[in-house]
Amino acid sequence: MIRVSVDSAPIELAVEVAALDEPGAGGVATFTGLVRADDGVTGLELEHYPGMTEQALIALAETATERWSLLGVTMVHRVGAMEPGDRIVFIGTVAQHRREALDACAWLIDRLKTDAPFWKRETRGETASWVEARASDAAAAARWDAPRG
Repeated sequence: MIRVSVDSAPIELAVEVAALDEPGAGGVATFTGLVRADDGVTGLELEHYPGMTEQALIALAETATERWSLLGVTMVHRVGAMEPGDRIVFIGTVAQHRREALDACAWLIDRLKTDAPFWKRETRGETASWVEARASDAAAAARWDAPRG
């Protein structure tokens, strides 16, 4: 089962985790990302390209499902105005074994940061600025392409 949602509504963790129940599951891994208050950030606005964003997330979930034989994937991402401490993203993976669930969850957040069409604008006091792509996000995503040793 793959479920993807891009919405301005707050992410309800208990609801999302409960929805991950799958017959035959032996491991569930989750990641929840929060809006940080780094360097005085007082607000974050996230924009996306409707339709394209959901398709990008579905493609990532399908790739993860094939690569790790997952039983289920949930990807929930907020858009709109948020404040530090708000939940911005939830990823849940379900597999027969914990290693597959954990690796797939980590891969999904690393790839989401570079492959999904979202645009962030941070506010610090009266000043707002768009967030540029980070080299550290690209490096995190690229590590999954390196040969395993």
